[in-house]
Amino acid sequence: MKYLFSILLTAFAFMATAERIITGTVIDIEGNPIEKVQVQLVGYLDKTLTDANGIFAIRVIDQNSELHFSKTHFADVTMVVGRNKSLKVQLMPKHPIEKPDALLEVVEEEDYMASPAVYSKQAKFYRSRSGAGDLRSVNHNTEGYAPLNETGFRTPQNAPLSTFSLDVDVASYSNVRRFLKTGQLPPKDAVRIEEFINYFNYDYEGPKDDAPFAVHSELSKSPWNAGHLLLKVALQGKRLNLEKLPPSHLTFLIDVSGSMQDANKLPLLKSSLKMLASELRDEDKVSIVVYAGAAGLVLEPTSNKTKIFNALDNLEAGGSTAGGAGLNLAYEIAGKHFLQGGNNRVILATDGDFNVGASSNAEMMRLIESKRDQGIYMTVLGFGMGNYKDDKMELIADKGNGNYAYIDQLLEAKKVLVNEFGGTMHTIAKDVKFQLEFNPSRVSAYRLIGYENRRLNAEDFNDDKKDAGEMGSGHVVTAIYEIVPKGVNSSYIENVDPLKYQNVQLNGSDDWVTLKLRYKEPTASRSQLIEKVIKKKTGKMSDNFKWASAVAGFGLLLSDSKYAGPLTYDKVLGLAQSSIGEKDIYKMEFLELVETAKALGLSSSKHGR
Repeated sequence: MKYLFSILLTAFAFMATAERIITGTVIDIEGNPIEKVQVQLVGYLDKTLTDANGIFAIRVIDQNSELHFSKTHFADVTMVVGRNKSLKVQLMPKHPIEKPDALLEVVEEEDYMASPAVYSKQAKFYRSRSGAGDLRSVNHNTEGYAPLNETGFRTPQNAPLSTFSLDVDVASYSNVRRFLKTGQLPPKDAVRIEEFINYFNYDYEGPKDDAPFAVHSELSKSPWNAGHLLLKVALQGKRLNLEKLPPSHLTFLIDVSGSMQDANKLPLLKSSLKMLASELRDEDKVSIVVYAGAAGLVLEPTSNKTKIFNALDNLEAGGSTAGGAGLNLAYEIAGKHFLQGGNNRVILATDGDFNVGASSNAEMMRLIESKRDQGIYMTVLGFGMGNYKDDKMELIADKGNGNYAYIDQLLEAKKVLVNEFGGTMHTIAKDVKFQLEFNPSRVSAYRLIGYENRRLNAEDFNDDKKDAGEMGSGHVVTAIYEIVPKGVNSSYIENVDPLKYQNVQLNGSDDWVTLKLRYKEPTASRSQLIEKVIKKKTGKMSDNFKWASAVAGFGLLLSDSKYAGPLTYDKVLGLAQSSIGEKDIYKMEFLELVETAKALGLSSSKHGR
């Protein structure tokens, strides 16, 4: 009995002293979130700031740890964390503060970089003063985006096959959200519609056999072009048991150059990676490599979370950006401590504004590809604004058999690195390719919405040496085609004379599309094939399809697509609201973003109404 009592005491003492990450939200007297509140662990150097949504994450030592909350014009608060996993803290004003509109006439760069909410009000003020309808010119910056050339409608006679690579990236959506929340229009090339669609969770059944994913399809009326149809093709990845996953060695490659000093860069980055480290098991290890003027190893592989947290806390920004040297060192460490049969991954966290030193961009990409073939994959986490290099970040993730997310707030870090940990960090299938063949007796023309950077040649589908996208545990990937049925007149159909020798008709067939998928197991070199015939079925659009269509429509409007037809923000809102089902914070936020875009009067008055 004494022995049992001793064990219980020991277990209780361990629980009371175990370090952990605690999250929370700071609000004002009206329940509104407060950003830039300093949160400090009393008696320690650990401290952080709340983001634009009032959210924070910080390490605590035990249940007796105290957190101190402070911000100018508010009364300080100190509280014991106890056994809470999350906190909601309310700060009371010291005295009423009035901010006349005249103060908004001065826009300082420091305020803009530190406080998007303040900048949003200032940007709107300047718009009202100038009468400008397009705010893309308000903020002059050096951000980089790969050009997106929207694909038009194609006829099955001229192009019967549509071939593309899977894409599970979601960076475009959170990056565009950042623009809208700061009162700006996103650059058109920043809008990758497939990443908008794939940002959200959908209610699909998983695979019932040994396949890594289940295939779902649906054909229904287009919400924006009368007479047209939409075809949805979706994959639901199997969900791995996180407790039975192989061990991981994650090499954090962190940009600590001078461009990372802002609050939404290195400070947010450190809090985000702490959240990720908190999810790791005892058998998982983390190494940390940093780069600025030079690259260096900050932390040897360890599963000790205290060491990981301390190493992250000690990082400071300064110097130039030797990205190439950092990448080489990270791969060297990942290779030196490679886990056979394990999950070996480099996690690059940066604003993308880095040079490769003596190496060229082409050499850097060849390095990433060679390490990918050796089983070291890449995850890219983007931070910041103003000099953000989205084009380079996307390319690195694509070449590294990885995924790419943009972290604009702690809530996004939690979504990507905690809620979707398995999908972000563990691959269930690689080199996943789609190929759809359209029946010319049923389809006059078709158009794949989005995936502009993922198109493949028809012959690439059967080439196992051709790289394609990777799918993680529990991931959902959706593609949407707009279809002009046979016999429907459409101004979008290409003005090309009918071909003389290709008029093959399948009049007796109900087939509309034949879908083929190729994929490889994570360690395999040969692909496997899945084939499915899609026939037209009558019925209402499912809620999943309605939501995906609403999100796709939002992307069409933001990118000022010439194929949006009579679509408006109000129609997008109506479609989304009719399908929202169980409310979650991400879907509710989407509705707010559509309202914001509508208020900004994007593109032209026909879309703003």
